[in-house]
Amino acid sequence: MNYTHWLVILSAIISIAGSYAYLRDTIKGKTQPNRVTWSMWAFAPLLGTIVAISANADMWATVRTFLAGFLPLIIFFGSFFNKKSYWKLTFFDLACGATSLVAIFVWLIISSPKMAILLLVIADGFAALPTLRKAWLKPETETKITYAAGFLGVVLILPSIPVWNIENSAFQIYLLIVNFILLIAVFRKWLFPNLKLKTDVD
Repeated sequence: MNYTHWLVILSAIISIAGSYAYLRDTIKGKTQPNRVTWSMWAFAPLLGTIVAISANADMWATVRTFLAGFLPLIIFFGSFFNKKSYWKLTFFDLACGATSLVAIFVWLIISSPKMAILLLVIADGFAALPTLRKAWLKPETETKITYAAGFLGVVLILPSIPVWNIENSAFQIYLLIVNFILLIAVFRKWLFPNLKLKTDVD
């Protein structure tokens, strides 16, 4: 193995550690995952992994996409172990989930691997919106270290991408962006101490 493969392994370890922290806090009831987000975060990347493999994408680069789906799947199931970990769903959450499902449905009826991966990225993005909104309004309901680990994990894996095409890099670029935005959201009160929202409790 060369150094890029070790970066993938290190990225996987960091991602697993971050997800473990989220799962632990979820089971304790400290963190309240949005089930629409986490179910779709599991579904879309796992489908993206299948598509990437069918398109002969680099296996090492695809590992990160697989983990981006498998780890949320564990967290989604973990949210059922404690009633306090349930985040009440709103119309906005369900609408984002429905839009995500539409993107996946379109993927099922097209034959282009590149378009399929892009559609799955779009689906994953819509699935992220409910948690992004929740993280901004109620950052205390999220586990901050998870998104820091997710962002660092993607940064580490970027040098391992052999060819910067859609198959190898689309999900990685998306994950980099969404984790960065989520980091800003969960650290909102620290980054913008003078910004007060109606949902903030002093």
